[in-house]
Amino acid sequence: MEDPLWQKRSPQVFPSITLSHLSSSAPSSSAASAFFSDDRSGCSRLRFHQPCSAVPVFDLDLRKIQIFKLGLLELLCVTNETGDDDPEEKSFSRVVKIGFSTKDETKAFHLAFEQWKLGVVVTKTDGPLENGSRKSKFDNKIDATSAKMYFHYYGQLLHQQNMLQDYVRTGTYHAAVIENHIDFSGRVVLDVGAGSGILSLFAAQAGAKHVYAVEASEMAEYARRLIAGNPSLGQRITVIKGKIEEVDLPEKADILISEPMGTLLVNERMLETYVIARDRFLIPDGKMFPSLGRIHMAPFSDEYLYVEIANKALFWQQRNYYGVDLTSLYGSAFQGYFSQPVVDAFDPRLLISQPIVHTLDFTCIKEEDLYEIDIPLNFVSSVGTRVHGLACWFDVLFNGSSVQRWLTTAPGAPTTHWYQLRCVLAQPMYVMAGQEITGRFHLVSHDAQSYTIYLTLSAKAWGAGADQGGTLQTFSCKLDLKEPYYRLSQPQPYVFQQDQQSHTELMQSQEPSPQVQDGTGPSVAIIPSQISGASER
Repeated sequence: MEDPLWQKRSPQVFPSITLSHLSSSAPSSSAASAFFSDDRSGCSRLRFHQPCSAVPVFDLDLRKIQIFKLGLLELLCVTNETGDDDPEEKSFSRVVKIGFSTKDETKAFHLAFEQWKLGVVVTKTDGPLENGSRKSKFDNKIDATSAKMYFHYYGQLLHQQNMLQDYVRTGTYHAAVIENHIDFSGRVVLDVGAGSGILSLFAAQAGAKHVYAVEASEMAEYARRLIAGNPSLGQRITVIKGKIEEVDLPEKADILISEPMGTLLVNERMLETYVIARDRFLIPDGKMFPSLGRIHMAPFSDEYLYVEIANKALFWQQRNYYGVDLTSLYGSAFQGYFSQPVVDAFDPRLLISQPIVHTLDFTCIKEEDLYEIDIPLNFVSSVGTRVHGLACWFDVLFNGSSVQRWLTTAPGAPTTHWYQLRCVLAQPMYVMAGQEITGRFHLVSHDAQSYTIYLTLSAKAWGAGADQGGTLQTFSCKLDLKEPYYRLSQPQPYVFQQDQQSHTELMQSQEPSPQVQDGTGPSVAIIPSQISGASER
């Protein structure tokens, strides 16, 4: 029975090439067209036709062809064939030089050759896809401009280097793969969003039978070069340029490997692509590296950070800026700065309660479950202090058959390129030790490959009669995960205080400094240089 995979493929044509038969005694160059197609038996072939001729000049079996790059606009096609006319001539080589008009045509032909030879089909968006649309699932939910910027960013080596030099990240992946080589040895592996191809090479090091490295950005070409530079591993790796939502593979994968985590685990929405890869290509009971992710959250107190953000808006308090009064925009600017989540590393002693955890199981979660994530919050403050917002970090699990490894971005752990994330309230909230803090952390995805964050924190009644009391104060904020404030500083020195009262006295003892007051925010000192970092825990 014919494999249904082959039935999906339509011929692929390169109409304007030049052809030189170098095996002939008098090689000459002529215009031609090249066709990739399947014969009735499902065998992939490369046929060359001269203009106005239905009979191919060459009809080559792709399984017997090798392609070599001669230059930016030329490829060398070498095929080993059996001699049917002369019984003493067991085999011979046919050499054809193929010329192109542009570098893009050369790259496209080379990619088509690899995909047809391996039985890989890249679904074109100029025809209906699996969902009946002319757009892929990715294109339907992601803004085209956002996608273009995203793939441009990850198509640059400097950004790949930034991730490779995160030795916590890269070292944990390498250890998780090599220590669990039993999961990879002799298995088919799919690397989802392969980037530089480093995880594919790790999988090959662990003994994978074959690795399909799927990468949609221009980094795919660099990955090919890196893999070709490691031939003992590269012979078992195939790089496929395309989106997971649009490519097809010649076989199912026994294991998926990927680094789909963004800031707060979910930013960039690549987890959805990871889940789609699972549904499309992973065998039943196949493994996923990583298999599970957890978002950790806890309220924090950080006077330094709050004053730093609030003071950014003081520019708009000027009443005579070259003769212009800017103060009408102060309130909007103040709120604007507090709509940015803060990405940095902080001292874990700034946390005022034990964290809570929200788990995402990549092995069974549905793609649609990632469109909107709603997390109820409930904490008990360990100290009386001002709460400035909610701190978040994540970790992921590599659930190997031999060793389980966690990759964590927690405060106090070795810093990663993800750092941690904090949502800062425009109006701090005062709580007492033992007081309950409730709320909601609501993430809603948008087409710029990120999320809008809706945070609500409430302090419940505290002390005698609290059971009969309700909520004393509630504060909310809306933030865009796509537009964070990359503070990227090391944790501030932690200053111990005897109690909250001494903290207040210290602030009051400073030299008077100009204050600003607005209906949208509290009084804020312009010069915070001597303000204590936090109260005692």
